[in-house]
Amino acid sequence: MSVRKPAESSPESIARANRKRLAAEEGARAMVEVGRQAIEVRKNMARLRELRETREAAAAMHLAPLPAPSPKKRTRKLPR
Repeated sequence: MSVRKPAESSPESIARANRKRLAAEEGARAMVEVGRQAIEVRKNMARLRELRETREAAAAMHLAPLPAPSPKKRTRKLPR
C-alpha cells in the first residue's frame, strides 16, 4: 500500500512551512546579533584592560621613588 502525496499542499502544511521559514530567519538574525554583541564586549574589555594597565603603571611609577621603610629594631623583652 503506497500513500500518495497530494498535488496541492493543505493550508496547515503551508502555514507550518511558513512558520519554519520565519523561525529559521529569526534564528539567523539572532545569531548575527549575538556575534555582534560578543565583539562589542571584547572591545570594551580590551579598552578597560588598557585603562587598568595604564593606571597600574602610573601607580608603580609614583611609588617607585619612595624609599623602603627601614626595619624596626627588635626590643629585648624584660624578664618579669
